[in-house]
Amino acid sequence: MDSLIDSTNHISSSINEMVEYRALKSRIHSVGFQPDECLIPFLELAEFGSAALIRTFNLRYDLISALVERWRPETHTFHLPCGECIITLEDVALQLGLPIDGNAVTGVSLISRPARLCYDLLGRSPSEGNFQTLKFSWLKANFEYLPSTATELEVMQAARAYIMHLIGGVLMTDTHGSEVHLMYLPLLSNLHNTRSYSWGSAVLAILYRELCRTTDPSAVDIDGARIRVTGGHTRFRYTV
Repeated sequence: MDSLIDSTNHISSSINEMVEYRALKSRIHSVGFQPDECLIPFLELAEFGSAALIRTFNLRYDLISALVERWRPETHTFHLPCGECIITLEDVALQLGLPIDGNAVTGVSLISRPARLCYDLLGRSPSEGNFQTLKFSWLKANFEYLPSTATELEVMQAARAYIMHLIGGVLMTDTHGSEVHLMYLPLLSNLHNTRSYSWGSAVLAILYRELCRTTDPSAVDIDGARIRVTGGHTRFRYTV
């Protein structure tokens, strides 16, 4: 325990040297629009129905920062005076409603025919050239509103677009939070099979990565999507 606390590259060892207490800022992302009611059955089919209900809320970032100071990258646990605590897959499943059993969420890092993939699964493409991400602005502009005459195929395409926005904008955000990688789109080709992937495990892995990153004294912000789990009603599990 002492060897963990004495780590020189951990924020906990730098607090006494700071002129001003470090309170992490947030990078809050969200989809920015509500899904059309006709999308709900398809979102629920893929088990993203609960995740679609996620909304931004006010958080105490001084308390989040205090939690980060207790996070140990070596063990992926919070070291508190009362003992070690951990965020579990069950916590993620209860809060986000995502499946935690099944296949690992993986995909190819390079899509050879991105425009073809988008036409097949979304019905349209942002470009005919080579691209590997979809901008949230494009997703919103093309799928926020559905015509009253939309077919089942068009509704399903819009559901895939909304899930892509959820993945990149809320659940597995990157540093910039303005786009999502195409690698996830093939996993949405059959929405019934989408639920066979352990999306909750992927979210928890990124949560751990974000907590580890912010223990660095030079870190100034924390991903808003990740702290929805740590800042919400997480039921910590005490280790023996």
